[in-house]
Amino acid sequence: MTTESALRFGAQTDEVTSLLRIVNMVRTGEATTRPEIGRLTGLGRGVVTQRVEAAIGMGFLEDGDFGRSSGGRAPRTLRFRADRGQIVVCALGALHIRVGLASLDGEVTAKLHQEWDIGRGPAETLDAALGMIDELLAAGEDRPVWAVSVGVPGPVDFESGSPVAPPIMPGWNGFDIRRRFEQHFDAPVWVDNDVNLLALAERAHRKDEPVDLIYCKVGSGIGAGLLSRGRIHRGANGAAGDIGHVRVRDSDVVCRCGKVGCLEAEAGGWAMVRDAHRAIEAGASGTLGAAASRGEPITPESISVGAMDGDALAISLVQRSARLVGEAIAALVNMFNPGVIVVGGSVSAAGEIFLAEIRQRVYELSLPLATRDLSIVRSFGDEQQPLRGGAELAIEQLFDTTFPRWFADGQPTIDGIRSS
Repeated sequence: MTTESALRFGAQTDEVTSLLRIVNMVRTGEATTRPEIGRLTGLGRGVVTQRVEAAIGMGFLEDGDFGRSSGGRAPRTLRFRADRGQIVVCALGALHIRVGLASLDGEVTAKLHQEWDIGRGPAETLDAALGMIDELLAAGEDRPVWAVSVGVPGPVDFESGSPVAPPIMPGWNGFDIRRRFEQHFDAPVWVDNDVNLLALAERAHRKDEPVDLIYCKVGSGIGAGLLSRGRIHRGANGAAGDIGHVRVRDSDVVCRCGKVGCLEAEAGGWAMVRDAHRAIEAGASGTLGAAASRGEPITPESISVGAMDGDALAISLVQRSARLVGEAIAALVNMFNPGVIVVGGSVSAAGEIFLAEIRQRVYELSLPLATRDLSIVRSFGDEQQPLRGGAELAIEQLFDTTFPRWFADGQPTIDGIRSS
């Protein structure tokens, strides 16, 4: 049986296993020359040469420049063919659509952004997103789409790729997002909560450490992505990290999800906007009050900017949000024991005014051992973060999870990914 037929029928021979490993070693930078591959795998020179030539013949690897000599002839480096295909990323937010294209090593090569209300429903929203993606594809190089990743601002059943009762996404419950993209691109698709994409983007900045990390996004809503030893922890059904709907003590405020007393209803961006309007109607002045009197909209971003500029109302709103968010994060710290907490989202733009309150509550309420080596930092925070995270998700699923299923075909297919 040839290597290709063995792979097609799922036979995990030593030859197949070592070939897969070599491709992934070069892809991740673990080994970049034939001698390095031999040292790390224990394979003989002839076997390494055979496997590398097979990977080059299949189009996964190519020869690069000569590396550094250790006394003899300089070895030629190997490169993963990141240009063989491309990844489509669609990051949907409550009030925007971001789409992008990325190479197989995760580099974002093109992007578009459009303001959009997710409440317009799945049909209209996905039509708009697919139109934006088609525009990028038409303007770029003609390379096949190997994978698609989609982020949405609500709970997702990761196995089915469908949102589950998303509070701010009317009409999306149970909608088969995966199928819509698979039909359009004829490529495998993964759908996840948007904050998980942001957590994966943060992981990309920390490639040398199997990090335990909590990414807490405080924007219009509130959510958290959990990384355990560098892997997303989604829980049994994909609901892990949904701290926006934990109960705030003594609160009787109705949340957008229909429940009472949720953290998001007290500390999320939309709640801060609500409270700002109430305070201004009660006579509060300052920059927020002046902006409202001029007819300018109050947004989570404008509240954060107002806090940075010293507006008393904005500072009080930001600090209260941070205290409540800090209490919820402290509970996660005691249970999850992360090494890093990353805070992102539009409200976090208030910087140290926001972070200082979170740090104080976390350190006050968490166990000393759980905070001994803990750092609490702001997100890198540029607009490409969800696109980078989406590329990371697709790459992880393609090469860490499903690689053996489609390797012989030279590129992933829907049937190859879904089969076991």
